[in-house]
This record gives sequence, structure tokens and C-alpha cells, in this order.
Amino acid sequence: MVGNDTIHTVTRKEHDCIGYMDVPKDVYWGIHTQRALGNFTVSRIADSTHPQLMRAYATVKRACAEANDELGLIDHDKARLIVAACRDVENGELADQFPVDVLQGGAGTSTNMNMNEVIANRALELGGHPKGDYGFIHPNDDVNHSQSTNDTYPAACKLALIDAIGPLAEETKKLTRAFHDLADKHTNDVTIGRTQLQDAVPMTYGQEFHAFASFLKSDLLALEHVVPQLTTLNLGATAIGTGICADLRFRTTATRHLAAITGLPITAASDPVAAMTDMSGYIATSQTVKNLAIHLKKAADDLRLLNSGPHTGFDDLNVPARQAGSSIMPGKVNPVIPECVNQCCFMVFGMDTTVTWAASEGQLQLNAFDPVIIHELLNGIELLTRAMAMFRERCVSGITINASTGRRYAEYSPSIAAALNGAIGYEHAADIAQEAANDNRTVRDVAGERTDLPASTLDELLDPIALSRRLGQTCREHQ
Repeated sequence: MVGNDTIHTVTRKEHDCIGYMDVPKDVYWGIHTQRALGNFTVSRIADSTHPQLMRAYATVKRACAEANDELGLIDHDKARLIVAACRDVENGELADQFPVDVLQGGAGTSTNMNMNEVIANRALELGGHPKGDYGFIHPNDDVNHSQSTNDTYPAACKLALIDAIGPLAEETKKLTRAFHDLADKHTNDVTIGRTQLQDAVPMTYGQEFHAFASFLKSDLLALEHVVPQLTTLNLGATAIGTGICADLRFRTTATRHLAAITGLPITAASDPVAAMTDMSGYIATSQTVKNLAIHLKKAADDLRLLNSGPHTGFDDLNVPARQAGSSIMPGKVNPVIPECVNQCCFMVFGMDTTVTWAASEGQLQLNAFDPVIIHELLNGIELLTRAMAMFRERCVSGITINASTGRRYAEYSPSIAAALNGAIGYEHAADIAQEAANDNRTVRDVAGERTDLPASTLDELLDPIALSRRLGQTCREHQ
């Protein structure tokens, strides 16, 4: 751009407490956003990559505008235009207007001002005014009336997390169902259980898969329990929880409007000062998601082990072949989907570490690190959601078992001699187990020679299926 006239045609001039600055003429953001674009350039990831957060923030602003309107704190016509602008943002119509880097100083102030400016300028446009005509609708005086970054940003973050948890919970349900289906299919297919990677006692493949499903069911319940911790908000507490610059009626009114808009059981924090620095909702969310990732990693790890071989590994089951496994070894096929799941879980573990550190750094009356917390949580949740879908569709749903291999493992495991302890004693059973292992024979065969127990008794005591169901598990979902 050369010359003042050219600049004038493509920019508009705005001012703040620091001075004046040119802002691109056609954008909906203003000077605060423009300064943030110059200041925060580290991640090169824009806020707009988290549409849940942008939608949630617009919803918070709409509730606040409705509350200000009801209480007569801002002009009704202004409020009407602000509400309409908020709806546009909620609908994704201005998604490209939130370019601020997700890693920003200021506890989210840049994001809040970006939202205030976009809503203000969209409201101005809807009212027939040019962008930047803040004498009619002002980002701070009108859109941000009765609010601070410190109460609205955490509110938006928590609503965004609830939004993100929904798809994660749905994928958890689907993967649980997929493991249940496998369990139901293999209730009578016996294999050997293993402890410390060593042969243990018989179990069914159904029990193996059912255990994965049970983990996921507990995770689903935990996700449900997190949501109430995210619906306690602090609107109207403003800067540090004392409510400065907010009408005393605003807190209750804004909370009521937000609850009505979202349909969530939103309540106001009982101690607004304490709530300003309380990171419990974030921590609970992170820990719940991390625990889900741990369970998911275990399933992926176990399937890799059980799939190992086929000639020199466990060879218990087969995960679907998805691609050639080696650039040099012809015919090699690797468990690439479980390996990808593993890596997603590793990233979630890193997410939890980041959230823990950030949540612990809330000095005095504010924790300034909400931006990195919400970025990591939303990324982690979305990554795990996609990983579970991939795992279910491209691995779990196509698993087959090697039933004859599993039965052979169960019958030839020396550990099955534990079933004889009650009839002949531990020492005698141990001798039988050792001889069976040394001679590569079954415990049943050796026990037939080394004990006086009738054949029918031995068959009953050493039946792999019966041994696997001592507690009556059939693995079927409906039972």
C-alpha cells in the first residue's frame, strides 16, 4: 500500500488506550484483535479452529445481552441487534473472523475483545451502520456491558467442553457396543489368560472383549459426572469476583438467560471470588479424558499382543489387514490402527500434563492460563473422539479369533493345574504342572497317570470353559 489515499480505501482507523491503528476495512474485528494478531504469533493456530468455543462465547454474549436488555442496562434496539449478531456467530456465519492465536497472554482478553468487536460490527451492519461506528454500538460499553473476560471466557470454555464431550460420549458408546458384540460372539471360545505376560488360567475371548467394554462403560459414566461440574458459572463476577461494574441483578438474570438458551442446568457459583480461580472443572475433565485414553491404550496394546506373530507370537486373534507393513519385508502386515490409537493416547497424556501445570498457576485472584487449558482440552477430546471412531471402524469391527489356537493354549497351560489344588494339594498339583510343561503334555493327561481321581472328575475339574466361568460370567450384554 502506497500513500494515505490508498490506505484509506482499504483500512479504517481505530483507537484504544495505546493509540491509533489501521484495521482492514472489511473485517469485523477491531483494534484489540489487530494488536493481538501482531503480538501472538507462536502457535499459528487460530481460535477459529475451535468452533465449539466460538459458538459458546457467542451464546454467553447473547445471554448477557438479553439480561442487559431485560434490566434496562442497554438500549433495547441495541440489544436486539447484538442478539441477532450473536446468533450469526453461533450459526458459524462469521467463523473466519476469529484469527487470534490460541496461545495468548491476558487470560483470554484478546479472544473476548475479538468476540466483542465482531459482534459489535455485525450488529452495526445489521443496523445499517458502517463497521467501526462505535458511537452507536460499542464493543466494551454495549456488547461487554456488565462483563469481564474473567467471567465470560471461563463460561464459554466450560460450555465448549460440554459441547465437545457429547461426540466423545457417543463414540464411547459405539466402541463399547462393538466390544460387546465381539464378546457375545465368542462366549464359548476359550483361550488362556495371562498375568505378567506369562500363562495363567483359562478364560474366554468373550471375557477378554467384555472387559474392554466394561472399562468404556465406566468412562462413559465418568463423562456424565463431569458435565455438572462445568455448569457452575460465574457470570456477573466480572474482574476478580467482586462484581464491580455489574448491576447487582445481572448475575442472576444472565445465569437464568444462559440456562434457558442452552437447556443446561446452569447455576451461579456460590463463592464468586473462589470460583474465579477454581480450575476443578477443567481438572476433572482432563482426568476423565485421560483415564478414557488409558483404557483405550490398554485395549490397543492387548490387541497388538494377541495379534502378534503369526508364527512366533501369540496368534490369538487377527486384526484387519489395512496396509502392507514393510518397505523391505514382503508379506509383512502390521497392526497400524492400534499403533495409531496408541499415539493419540500419548498426546492425551501430554494434554493432561499441560492442563495440570496450567491449572496450578493461578496466582492471587486469577488464573491467566485458561487459553492453553481450553486449547489442549478441546484438541485432546477431538483427537480421542476421532481415534475411537477409527479404532472401531477399521480394527475392532473386523477382528477374528483363532479359536483352535486359543483352546490349545488353554489345554496345554501348566497353570491349569491350579484347578487340582483342592483335590490333591498344591505340592502334588505343582509336580503335575512341571511334568506337563517338561514333556509338552496337557495337565489332564499327566493327572490321569499321577492321581487316583476318576476320569470324569478330572474332566470336570479341568474343563477350560467351566474354569473360565467360576463366577458365572457369560459376557452377554443383556445378562
